[in-house]
Amino acid sequence: MKNVEKTFQISVACLAIVVVFIGLYTQSLNKMIVTYFIGILGILGVFLPDWESFDQSVSHWGTPFKVDEFTAESCRSLRFRFYPVRMAIFTILYGFGLYKWWMFISTQ
Repeated sequence: MKNVEKTFQISVACLAIVVVFIGLYTQSLNKMIVTYFIGILGILGVFLPDWESFDQSVSHWGTPFKVDEFTAESCRSLRFRFYPVRMAIFTILYGFGLYKWWMFISTQ
């Protein structure tokens, strides 16, 4: 669990650096605030989901699972599994978000 906390702290620190850079580049408090909130939503989109539920095929996301299916031992051994449809969904969502953010930041 400590590894997740450390990664979260590093992500938020990197976001702070990006927000300061955007503030210096655009001289706009509004764009700094939008960048901060978009960044926090992006970070939380990675850290908050119930990965035990989403770490399976997309076709099973809507079906409930039993609590005893995920024991403490199986949760410790969980790794990120590559599912092409899941990666396509994440890529589309995050790509669209980054595109909209960039269009907002790049307009003076």
